[in-house]
Amino acid sequence: MIKNIFSTMMIVAVCASISGCGGNGKKTNNSDSTKKDTSVMQKKLDQFATVELTTDLSKLTEKEKKMIPILIDIAKLMDDIFWIQTYGNKDSLLASIKDEKTKKFIEINYGPWERLNDNAEIIAGVGKKPLGANFYPKDMTKEEFEKFADKNKTSLYTILRRDEKGALKVIWYHEAFKEKIEKAVELLKQAAELAEDAGLKKYFELRAKALLDDNYFESDMAWMDMKNNSIDFVVGPIENYEDGLFEYKAAQEAAILVKDKEWSKKLDKFIATLPELQKALPVDAKYKTEVPGSSSDLGVYDIIYYAGDANCGGKTIAINLPNDEKVQLKKGSRRMQLKNTMKAKFDNILMPIAKKLIDSTQLSYVKFDAFFNNTMFHEVGHGLGIKNTINGKGPVRTAMKDVSSAFEEAKADVLGLFLVTKLIEKKMITDITPEDNYVTFMAGLIRSVRFGAAEAHGKANMMCFNYFEELGAFKFENGKYKVDFEKMKTAVNKWAEKILVLQGNGDYEGASKFLKEYGIVKPELQKCLDQLKTANIPLDVVFKQGVEVLGLK
Repeated sequence: MIKNIFSTMMIVAVCASISGCGGNGKKTNNSDSTKKDTSVMQKKLDQFATVELTTDLSKLTEKEKKMIPILIDIAKLMDDIFWIQTYGNKDSLLASIKDEKTKKFIEINYGPWERLNDNAEIIAGVGKKPLGANFYPKDMTKEEFEKFADKNKTSLYTILRRDEKGALKVIWYHEAFKEKIEKAVELLKQAAELAEDAGLKKYFELRAKALLDDNYFESDMAWMDMKNNSIDFVVGPIENYEDGLFEYKAAQEAAILVKDKEWSKKLDKFIATLPELQKALPVDAKYKTEVPGSSSDLGVYDIIYYAGDANCGGKTIAINLPNDEKVQLKKGSRRMQLKNTMKAKFDNILMPIAKKLIDSTQLSYVKFDAFFNNTMFHEVGHGLGIKNTINGKGPVRTAMKDVSSAFEEAKADVLGLFLVTKLIEKKMITDITPEDNYVTFMAGLIRSVRFGAAEAHGKANMMCFNYFEELGAFKFENGKYKVDFEKMKTAVNKWAEKILVLQGNGDYEGASKFLKEYGIVKPELQKCLDQLKTANIPLDVVFKQGVEVLGLK
């Protein structure tokens, strides 16, 4: 267990702010403050709509049903590791909190900072969330890191700590979290014994090996080769959003999914178009020379369990993996649409926002099918464009440093919009129009802007919102947003080109400057977001999940 670097400060802060035990031992106005804190915290909890994660399990075999509780146990271990990576000692933090509503809100946020409110303090006096979460020593400076001569310091799968002399040292994940990793590996082997699909069995076996040595390439390749499995399991250290210092470190997560094979089959036709779509991108040819892998696939799933990094902040409604550029160039990636969560967000959040802020003459354009396609092709957009800079600066992810995630999400957003429009024009998508696509995207943009500046998707959407507004893609009149369809199409092309050029050139300085200027919420938009708060529209969703919810126990 890694030492909790915040525990002493946290216990003091919680004791003073919640339990009323200040330095003089008096409980002045304790009753009034408790009532006030409870009221405020209840409002914060009410910002989340509760959704039960279920699906039709009748199509699964008995062995597949037996496998799910094992995968949930593995997911819980990933959840425990994520708590350590992002904060430290979860148990000491939660034990120090007396108010149950505060405790629940901290559990939702995986720590004492409000993820969808620019990481504001949940507990007074806790201080700012460290940019490097708990991946690095709290007192480490960027300069010290740069001088530290260890080739593994930038690995996705290492944490940094201090040795007995106070010098930096690198620890691999499988060593830092040894006990929990070994338990997860044993459970993965049990799941492999139940796997009837050969591809799933091979993936489980290789993923177990990968967790023990932090070499994920072979298991990622095996995951890409799976085609006929009904159950899917995303597990391990994957996304690097949590490392706000360098974006070097991947955080532990898990997601258990059940494939909707009928819906998925409808999407097969789009895979063959990926090389053509890459060539059609609105940017100079040198920024689109890479050829997307031919093993990519699109699939529709119901997700039945979120854990760790996947369960914090804004909940994902689609998955595009693996992130490894080598795997993407060889095999492509898998784009997984999480239909049940997507529908929950559309019904509970996006549609109420549209009714509040989209011009009434365009409200009929807001449709779930458009939301589904925009989301699906956002994930396709991740796999297009360029993965390696054109001027020798290495992978885009490395060259763009701490702004990499924000621009990658921005790229996926705008390319998704571009691709759906192209496919509608080709009559490959026939159930929506470009107008549906644009207005639904606008409503989705407002929804995502609410994530705040502390989150990569929020930064991406704020840049897009401000840039589109500057280009006249929409107007704000009489308290409502109205899309200009012709200018929106032009704005999509210009925004896509700008991002692809910044990424292809590895232009960290230019990207940082643009983010600083455009990645902000302006007063007019803030007023609209404030309206959404008073309208009691949920900010996001939280889940009831597990074997009981699924009826497996």
